Amino acid sequence: MSVYDVIRFPHITEKSTLQSETGEQQCVAFKVRVDASKHQVKEAVEKVFDVKVDQVRTARFQGKMKRQGRNQGRRPAWKKAYITLKPGHKIEFFEGV
Repeated sequence: MSVYDVIRFPHITEKSTLQSETGEQQCVAFKVRVDASKHQVKEAVEKVFDVKVDQVRTARFQGKMKRQGRNQGRRPAWKKAYITLKPGHKIEFFEGV
């Protein structure tokens, strides 16, 4: 599994944006593979973004039940990783905006 398979994409919401802007340490949220471990996520973020990671916290979410007419199904389960960076390191997604 390559580092680009572990990290799906950044999870950009109001809450994650406020966490990244406030506080002494920057915290960034990513959607990651469901079977990825904290060590794999840490290595992937350090290699892709060239930063030092201090802490990784993960949360798993079950997919919601959805229906359309008589048909019903379930969205896939997913996993979110909160990455806390060491002081002096930063990941910017919207630099010129």
